[in-house]
Amino acid sequence: MNSLQDIWQSVMERLEGELTPTAINTWFSDCRPVELETRRIVLQTTSDFKRNIILQRFGDTIRKAMSDLFSCDFDLLVLTAEEMEDYQKPAPDDDLPEAAAYTFDRFIVGQSNKFAHAAAIAVSENPGKIYNPLFLYGNSGLGKTHLLLAIGQAIRERDPSVKIGYVKGDEFTNQMVASIREGTQEEFRKRYRNVELFLVDDIQFIAGKLGVQEEFFHTFNDIYESGHQIVITSDRPPLDMVKLEDRLRTRFEGGLMADIQPPDLETRMAIIRNKSLGVGLMLTDEIVEYIATNITANIRQIEGVVHRLTAYRDMLDDTITISSVKRAIKDVIRIGVFIPTPEAIIAETSRYYGISEEDIRGQRRSKNTAMARQVAMYLTRSLTNLSLVDIGEQFENRNHSTVLSSIRKVEDLIKSDPDTAAAIRDITSNLNARNQ
Repeated sequence: MNSLQDIWQSVMERLEGELTPTAINTWFSDCRPVELETRRIVLQTTSDFKRNIILQRFGDTIRKAMSDLFSCDFDLLVLTAEEMEDYQKPAPDDDLPEAAAYTFDRFIVGQSNKFAHAAAIAVSENPGKIYNPLFLYGNSGLGKTHLLLAIGQAIRERDPSVKIGYVKGDEFTNQMVASIREGTQEEFRKRYRNVELFLVDDIQFIAGKLGVQEEFFHTFNDIYESGHQIVITSDRPPLDMVKLEDRLRTRFEGGLMADIQPPDLETRMAIIRNKSLGVGLMLTDEIVEYIATNITANIRQIEGVVHRLTAYRDMLDDTITISSVKRAIKDVIRIGVFIPTPEAIIAETSRYYGISEEDIRGQRRSKNTAMARQVAMYLTRSLTNLSLVDIGEQFENRNHSTVLSSIRKVEDLIKSDPDTAAAIRDITSNLNARNQ
């Protein structure tokens, strides 16, 4: 088993190799582990005197043992029974959802998120002064919400009196509709327009809703003009929100935009170690590398695997092996999810419409060629992580506005033209079949 007690036993074995039985019995017979936090182990002993001796004489050995076990630096906290009571008191209620778990020190920084992380810290240190609004964007499960809430946590810790408003895009919509139905529009407006820090998660859900965008526009303006900080997250940049009003788009783009990309292998391995450490799970380097190699795009899926492994350990009394990791990954994600290349999409579109790949990429403007080109652009946007600029490069460097216009046209046709909808389904099916 890989419980906290198992971890402490490994540390004690290190101490027993360096100390006499008398020393072990004197200082550690009534010392017990109580909690394993992110990069810190918490112990309880019986007196201030013993606490001080453990820290002064044996602290370095304990920290070194923990570092060897988890391949990262560790802090040590030793508390007496009286101190433990204060330590375990519940934290005060906070408007931020699960904010205690989302702090900057628990965010693993890598090349894929370094800029967004630095921007978030800068905003937390000078809210309303720089980078306002801060717009964080990237695919689901990469840490946008973590940074959003870490900003709120840091600002509130420094000044508990700061009035913070937090809302998700779909919740803003639902609350607005409810306020209209119940005749409480004024209360709804005051709820957010009077805040000093406005945190909005998944803003993309208001796109296409004209009344909601109108209300959000005025809310945004009131907060911004008051000199207060706004932080927004989205799964795409404002330019890619097809039905977002231009006046909102320009305001979102008027601050600092920071994207978060999928983490590289080293960052994923660090995240896995960090997540497993948080639940007292000891994983070998082989297991960590296996998980990191097979889950490449989503931190939330990494968390899911770690939680399933913890359940295997606790409920089945199971030793964590590569075999159990394979079971956990199979439950969470289909290994080897196929993401087609732009080249494959253009080739399959060419085959479907009977038009050469050169013509689809090129400048020919016949009706059929233009349609095939627009479909290829739409599918590239839908099935890959490429930006509008990157997509344009696949089609003789067309600019992003041309790409966006093509995507919008296909989106409209899918709703109104059965033939276009069928073409999209068939090409997508053919692409998936090529990978089987």
